Amino acid sequence: MTRISSGRARFLKRALPVFWFGCIGVVLLAVVASGAAARAPFAVVVPIVMAGFGYVLMRLTLLDLADEVYDCGDHLLVRMRGEQDLVPLGNVMNVSASTLVNPPRITLRLVTPGRFGDEISFAPLTPFSLNPFRRNRIADDLIVRVDRARRRA
Repeated sequence: MTRISSGRARFLKRALPVFWFGCIGVVLLAVVASGAAARAPFAVVVPIVMAGFGYVLMRLTLLDLADEVYDCGDHLLVRMRGEQDLVPLGNVMNVSASTLVNPPRITLRLVTPGRFGDEISFAPLTPFSLNPFRRNRIADDLIVRVDRARRRA
């Protein structure tokens, strides 16, 4: 059993929202406490818009990531929100890798939905590289192995 997901994703899913909304909360408190909200109501609107923008962005890029993904040979063990599911490679319809997002993502589209739905996304382990367009080795390996598993079935 080899871990193929980054440990950073679990940290980012918990720490980034606390940091983002905490900073916005401090700014809002400072604006209200200083009386600037009465003089310039727009000073309250900007942090609220930033909070909404941050929520949507985190929802699309972070909050749907699996906490841990392990490669077990002919299947993957996926852990998310304290639950786990086994995903046979033959049940994977498509493997897609997004490289120009941070953290990078691999999304597995499933033939038959599992415990976490019909798509599972995770942040793969990635070595440091200055090339943002470099292909992900984990995604390439999964593509080949999923194809082999589906041909056998």
